[in-house]
Amino acid sequence: MKIQQASEKFKSFSPQLKKYLFIGVSVYVFELAVIVVAQTLGASAVLAVGLSFWLGLIVSFFLQKLVTFGDKRMHHKILIPQVIAFSLLVIFNFGFTVLVTKLLASFVPAVATRTLALGVTTLWNFYLYKTRIFKTDEKLLF
Repeated sequence: MKIQQASEKFKSFSPQLKKYLFIGVSVYVFELAVIVVAQTLGASAVLAVGLSFWLGLIVSFFLQKLVTFGDKRMHHKILIPQVIAFSLLVIFNFGFTVLVTKLLASFVPAVATRTLALGVTTLWNFYLYKTRIFKTDEKLLF
């Protein structure tokens, strides 16, 4: 019954939110594939995860920009501020994730704190991408 309820809830999401979530999950799977391939080719775990992180970040930026939010503008006056805003958001999200983990580490497992932080950052990332970073009805971000 709960799966059916979740399915009904997902159907009520906007097409843009569905794309955002689908791309997010797809990039996660891509990152896992990069880790497996890199390690198969002899990379250490640290190198494989680092490579997957950066490739995933780049792929995510462009897929969210182009597919989810339909922002096809590639002029440097648009793209550079978007990359800067996206980068600052990544840094902020990292700090938030570490803070949540620090605050909750003695109460819940790390997997739960990471999942909680990921859920929260996913929500505000969508909002900021939609209203600020990839907003297409203005010339510049802010």
